[in-house]
Amino acid sequence: MRDQGADKIELGEEDMSGRLQGPLAGVKVIDLTSVLMGPYATQIMADLGANVIKVESPDGDTTRYLPPGPDPQRGGMFLNLNRGKRSVALDLKQPEAREALLRVIADADVFVHSMRPAAIKRLGLDYESLREANPRLIYCNLYGFSRAGPYRDYPAYDDIVQAASGLVALQAKLSGGMPTYLGTVAADKVAGLTGAYAIMAALYGREKTGEGQEIEVPMFETLVSFTMIEHLCGSLFDPPQGPPEYPRVTAAARRPYKTRDGFIGVMIYNDKHWRNFFHALGDPEWTRDPMFATMRSRAENIGAVLHQLAAVMEERTTEEWVALFRKAEVPAMQISSPEDLLHDPHLEATGFWNERDSEFGKLRFPGIPTSFSGTPGAIGDAGPALGADSRDVLAEAGLAPEAIEALLASGAAKIAA
Repeated sequence: MRDQGADKIELGEEDMSGRLQGPLAGVKVIDLTSVLMGPYATQIMADLGANVIKVESPDGDTTRYLPPGPDPQRGGMFLNLNRGKRSVALDLKQPEAREALLRVIADADVFVHSMRPAAIKRLGLDYESLREANPRLIYCNLYGFSRAGPYRDYPAYDDIVQAASGLVALQAKLSGGMPTYLGTVAADKVAGLTGAYAIMAALYGREKTGEGQEIEVPMFETLVSFTMIEHLCGSLFDPPQGPPEYPRVTAAARRPYKTRDGFIGVMIYNDKHWRNFFHALGDPEWTRDPMFATMRSRAENIGAVLHQLAAVMEERTTEEWVALFRKAEVPAMQISSPEDLLHDPHLEATGFWNERDSEFGKLRFPGIPTSFSGTPGAIGDAGPALGADSRDVLAEAGLAPEAIEALLASGAAKIAA
């Protein structure tokens, strides 16, 4: 664990959670987040070895109560999303609970929250309040909209930010004009990933300067940046050279192709792919159309190109197409369902799924998608019971046993039943 006043994080030592491995071993993270965005950011850090202390109200993170699961206070999503963390339950509206949390924060490396700016300031846990006590602290704000703009106080969840960021409007182009959400909580997860990399970048910066800093990760701006990577297109220029839309992605014909007996995902992208594909088909007459000649001509006629491809795909079975594309070295995969992924041969061969025994029986966790040759991470235990580690964490922060018991007796702190 980091020595008090040290300028470097010492990797590989055991931290207070008993974790022994990962590139973030020795990093202490105070996690005042809930639902999905923030917990996903800190899950990544816990997987990589950080000592993540999840601070909850006595009512707990609302995600705790989402079924399914045998424990009404720890559903499946919570158990996975908060793996490897410890739980401290504090009523931060009570001054003594806030003071106890300040003791825990005193030697922390990272503080991350997902409250709106006004709410975190009311608790006296804004950056200015914490920096005085811990100038090396990396302080991360995760919320819906930047506090610099007029949307700052708007509540935000994934659906709201998908709607605001352009994603829903773009989806409408693929669903006959009907606005739809993505089939995953993209806004929460993209913002969570952004928060994780921003915190790690700030930790690296601190190793060079010795100083902490404040980070802001607003979901709205993060998703607009994410969406506009490809869709800014002609609007990059002034005056614009086209609308903010990448036509290949929004083309009506861009969808899994119907085969004779099912569907297949195919991405014939560069010139080599198209040449190999045409050769595998025997170079029929339609392949000589000039619109297929170059990357630019295909992009300019993307709707017609994909329409022709869709018609050809119906001529063979999915299995026949997969075999042809493998031989031609063209990217293609069968359509997999979430159920299929649970027994996917590639994921099984790479050891992606982590199975372990727990108080709930056998659990299957998704693995860490990244690997490190020298400091590999590890999946921690399932998300903790509410307040499971309150007494231990407060004791580690230097609170006397009688002070801890007083907090518990007053309701300012809570331990797991």
